Amino acid sequence: MREAQHNIHGTAIVIGTRGLLFCGPSGSGKSTMALACLNAARQAGAFAALIADDQVFVTARANAVIATRPPSIAGLIEIRHSGIARVSSIGKAVLNLAIALVTEDEAERLPPDDERLDLGPAGSLPLMRLLRGTHHPLAILSALRPELRGEHPFSCV
Repeated sequence: MREAQHNIHGTAIVIGTRGLLFCGPSGSGKSTMALACLNAARQAGAFAALIADDQVFVTARANAVIATRPPSIAGLIEIRHSGIARVSSIGKAVLNLAIALVTEDEAERLPPDDERLDLGPAGSLPLMRLLRGTHHPLAILSALRPELRGEHPFSCV
């Protein structure tokens, strides 16, 4: 029996063994933040790859959220106002964290504890807020979520 896929508008990447889902409205910088994280992780010597950009299919499987991509966008990421780039990618991975890109006006100074992103039939993920336009997103993720480092530390600054 095939699991039901839920389509999320976002960008999913994997760094080391950890899957990250960037979410936010169109034009909020999801792809740019994902590219910055991929680049910083590679510079730090960690494995880093795109799962999907723009369309991320999520399914629940064995108490995990799995992200996959449509075959037509494999390895492609849109750089707004610049074009489509081809980057290293993998077909699927477990997601560990959702990152909501926010503006100063959209969120409190300190977010609530244990915030989660509802993924419909796929379940939910822990949610972290990240200010749009952050210059070193991977350094912030590493500082605030050290459990994501796993066996592949990705702190780069």
